[in-house]
Order: sequence, then C-alpha cells, then structure tokens
Amino acid sequence: MKVLIINGSPRKEGNCSVALNEMKKIFKEASIECTEVVVGDKCIRGCIACHHCFKERKCVFDDEVNELAPLFEEADGLVVASPVYYASANATLIACLDRLFYSTQHFDKTMKVGACVVCARRGGCTSTFDQLNKYFTNTGMPIASSQYWNLIHGGRPGEAKQDEEGMQTMRTLARNMVFLMKSIELGKKEFGLPEKEKRVFTNFIR
Repeated sequence: MKVLIINGSPRKEGNCSVALNEMKKIFKEASIECTEVVVGDKCIRGCIACHHCFKERKCVFDDEVNELAPLFEEADGLVVASPVYYASANATLIACLDRLFYSTQHFDKTMKVGACVVCARRGGCTSTFDQLNKYFTNTGMPIASSQYWNLIHGGRPGEAKQDEEGMQTMRTLARNMVFLMKSIELGKKEFGLPEKEKRVFTNFIR
C-alpha cells in the first residue's frame, strides 16, 4: 500500500518534518510505501478557474501540482502537513491543494484515507486543522483520526520533539491510518465501493 505525504512547510527539517518522520516510522513498520513531497518552498500559484483541466486532465500550469497528480491517484492514503500562519495553513500549500484536487476530478478519490498534520508555536492549530480536513470531506475521503486533534507544537526547528503528547498523537494517527487503509482494501474486495448517484449541482442564484 502507498501513502503520499505533502509537506507544506518551507523548512525541510522543520517541526512538520519532525511530526511526519514519527508517522513514517509507523508506516515503515507496517510495510507501507511512503512518498514525501515538500511544496512549502516552491513557487506554486493559485487556481485561475480556467477549466483547462476538465479537457486535458492536468492543470494548465505545469509545475509540482501535475507531478503530484499521478502519485495521488496511485496512493491509498494522503497526509497533508502544514505550519500555521495567521491561524491558517501555508498559502503555498493551499494553492497546491486547490489545484491538485480540482485538476484531478477525472479520478475517483472515494475511500482514499486522508489525514492532516498541523504544527504551530502556540495558537491557530484547530482552525488550520478544520481548513485542511475540508479537502478530504469534499471528495469522499475518510479522515483518519488520532487520540487528539492532529496537532504538534514547536517554534524553532526541532522543538516539536519535546511535545511528547504531540509525538504520541502522530504515532497513533499513523497506526489508525494503516488500520483504516487495510480495512478499506479488504472491504473493497468483499463489497466494492459504495454506489454513486449522478452528481446534482444546485446553484443558489440563476
């Protein structure tokens, strides 16, 4: 099984990496193949709603987003990590996720397991956590939970290692994610995916 990790921090060895590395230990123990891509230090612009991706099945801007798309399609699970800026996620990460989810509507994300990881010096974690989870719930992706919200605290690089509860939360999250992915795989073999209705779109103003 495969997990794609998207790291929204611009610091490759920052506190988001501390949290993700703790998760990767558990994934390795469970023989889960991990691919981590750091996007926080990249120049990724936002979506312009041109609908190019509807026809060409890829974003009009040929950058890291189009490179992530096939990895996302192959993955059984997706982990998204972000530092907290002004009680919200890194703007570069949001631009990436907006375009990634929008430009990949040609493949079904139903029952791919999603999890987000949020890191802050102090406040703004839960609002960022809620913000990132909306990508999963909008596309039929079950959310893996932990023993607490998926938060870890640290200011200077490496400080998150001192957050013992946060580190345990990451390990528990990874174990729960592995269980959920494997359970869903068994369920798909036994029962298949849930039946889908033709999508209905209701506009508030005509």
